[in-house]
Amino acid sequence: MIKELKYLFYVFFILFFLFYSTKYYFSEKNIKKISRLILNIESMVNTNENEILTLENNTENIVEYVENNPKENKKKYFFWKLLDNNG
Repeated sequence: MIKELKYLFYVFFILFFLFYSTKYYFSEKNIKKISRLILNIESMVNTNENEILTLENNTENIVEYVENNPKENKKKYFFWKLLDNNG
């Protein structure tokens, strides 16, 4: 009997939490607050957008291509032999 009451309490608590969480999330007060916050962030981004410094591109000819033959210098390693040699 106590076990069933405990499970009933858990289910009731979870439903209570979900109900009040969704009620708060979809309330007019919260929606207005979130929309004001988003508009405030957008206005801050727009005002600070012109103050951002841009750097010149200095990455021309950085990569050097090397031709390697995959068949050349290929050494086979075996896991157990590596352990025996190092031990």
